[in-house]
Amino acid sequence: MASGLYEIKKGKNGKYSFNLKAKNTETILSSQQYSTKTGCKRGIATVQANSGSKDGYERKEAKNGKHYFVLKAKNHQIIGKSQMYASAGGLTNGIKSVMANGKTTTIKDGTI
Repeated sequence: MASGLYEIKKGKNGKYSFNLKAKNTETILSSQQYSTKTGCKRGIATVQANSGSKDGYERKEAKNGKHYFVLKAKNHQIIGKSQMYASAGGLTNGIKSVMANGKTTTIKDGTI
């Protein structure tokens, strides 16, 4: 059973984004910015639908040697990005956490 939650926020530029947080409240996946809250909620639904498939995760390495991943929808569009990890093992654990928590239906709307 998933125990994480999605948190919607609105930036100073008026755009919406969300973070997927694990049970310990650590952010494990962050979205792009959306011009509407409805678009942001659609992004959450896309993560919910795609987070359980190993095929959607693309492992990457930043120029500074840190590791991160992106989650892609079936149309290959990026729907979320992880934090930076010092090791490939940390990255693997991050993917496992998104897979475990991504289907949660708990949404905290920080814009209200």
